[in-house]
Amino acid sequence: MPIKLPSDLPAYDVLTREGVMVLDEEMAARQDIRPLRIALLNLMPKKIQTENQFARLIGATPLQIEFSLIRMSDHQSRNTAADHLESFYRPFEEVTDEKFDGLVITGAPIEHLDFDDVTYWEELTRVFDWTQTNVHSTFGVCWGGMAMINYFHGIKKHLLEDKAFGCFRHSNLEPSSPYLRGFSDDLVVPVSRWTEMRAAEVDAVPSLTTLLGSKEVGPCLVEDAGHRALYIFNHLEYDRDTLKDEYDRDVAQGTPINVPCNYYPDDDPTQVPLNRWRSHAHLLYGNWINEIYQTTHYDLNDIGRGSFGT
Repeated sequence: MPIKLPSDLPAYDVLTREGVMVLDEEMAARQDIRPLRIALLNLMPKKIQTENQFARLIGATPLQIEFSLIRMSDHQSRNTAADHLESFYRPFEEVTDEKFDGLVITGAPIEHLDFDDVTYWEELTRVFDWTQTNVHSTFGVCWGGMAMINYFHGIKKHLLEDKAFGCFRHSNLEPSSPYLRGFSDDLVVPVSRWTEMRAAEVDAVPSLTTLLGSKEVGPCLVEDAGHRALYIFNHLEYDRDTLKDEYDRDVAQGTPINVPCNYYPDDDPTQVPLNRWRSHAHLLYGNWINEIYQTTHYDLNDIGRGSFGT
């Protein structure tokens, strides 16, 4: 079964050209099943690019997905056309009475700010609390994951002296985890951040389990079973050229930046980079969707009323 998207959302045509099965509202209505309701709280400035990245991964499973786009109620994006936001996004305050099988909370380019200094922090903490009653499983990505693990467990993010930028090898620390089903013993993961979560501080919380980690850039994927959440601090959802675009942007602006390590062949930015993480990206998000499908309630109204998996 494919992912259900509005036919005029840019991701509809992008995924169709890539061979991903997509449905519009009319086609989806013909299938007498309950689709999984998955929402994306998109905090990234390039919203259309981010929509494509996550819709591509979430739509690759054999289940029908109803994909919803959410934004912060009061925060105004300067990088995405207002008509796109008006057409396809709903502010968080409009969905507080709804229930979702899954929610992805993206990163945001505000790592240098303390969490309390983020203009929409108060509303975002309401989102975090809302996930405990209205969302079956939440996936916090990069800054979004750092913000969630800080809010629920008080774990701090630490500023790095140099940007962690490139493709780093990570180890599979919990091969029996259902979220890592089919994973290799180690894998390459794109990283682009100025902050880090430290393994010792994560490991000090008994209810947290680190699933993927790197000796170079620390914990990557953390399971928080008590809050029905996963936190990933790196970017398996990235396209082949995402790191290249970031590097080219900084070079063009005269911002000091190192060539992303282990990304270009021979670390030569004149060459075309290779996507060496795509298969693991599909595995991870496919496994997440499968776990949701296996454990969520048939009646959406029951989400939040019982323990995870009941």
